[in-house]
Amino acid sequence: MGQKIQYPTPNPRKNLFLQQLLAVLTLAIGTGLLVIFTHLPATASFPSLKPHPLPPTLAQWQDKTNSGNYFGEITPTQVGYLVWSQFPIKVYIETPTTINSQQAQAWVNSILQAVQEWNAYLPLLIVEKPEVADIKILRKAPPLQISPTDKIPRARSALTTYELYTNNKILLHRFTILLSPSQTGNYVLAAARHELGHALGIWGHSPLQTDALYFSQVRQPPPISARDVNTLKRVYEQPTSLGWSS
Repeated sequence: MGQKIQYPTPNPRKNLFLQQLLAVLTLAIGTGLLVIFTHLPATASFPSLKPHPLPPTLAQWQDKTNSGNYFGEITPTQVGYLVWSQFPIKVYIETPTTINSQQAQAWVNSILQAVQEWNAYLPLLIVEKPEVADIKILRKAPPLQISPTDKIPRARSALTTYELYTNNKILLHRFTILLSPSQTGNYVLAAARHELGHALGIWGHSPLQTDALYFSQVRQPPPISARDVNTLKRVYEQPTSLGWSS
């Protein structure tokens, strides 16, 4: 899996190219806001931004409804767009241990359904070991959201974070998705579907309630829409530093 990059006090005598780097960004469902936490040496550099070939599943995708997209809402990062280039993308689903086996299986089945839905557009593979996963999905309460305008911290229903690391000098990323234990029924599926969309590259929110990546939860959660897939395809046409060597 390569070495996880940590961020020390910058040393001007050392080559700082991708050396001991940590960058974590979070995107909270329900707020419509991108919250960024980065820890980067000012002199850090990345591989040149270049596009990867479109995955065959997205290259073959055609929207016969001409539904459009919300690519303008997607935020590029310090390494460009969050594009995966090595497939299948490995997904680990934690089996909950704090609830009974029937409830735990129902939770896992909801996550598996969300993975299956996105698998139609990008190849995903369920793995049993978290240390080999590209995306980890955990049933765990996200940290409280603190806003300068809020007197009381607000609870999040889900949270997606990523970190950068290198393997054989290739810049890579991996995600962790936290889904609140308070979510039940169809809302578990909706939250997993939404957060997986972020982890697959849609680092932003849709302004329309009919899209899975709508910025807030709705009473009747929608499935993955043509606009969601159109946006995902546009993302994968963009340049990125991820997947390229220095």
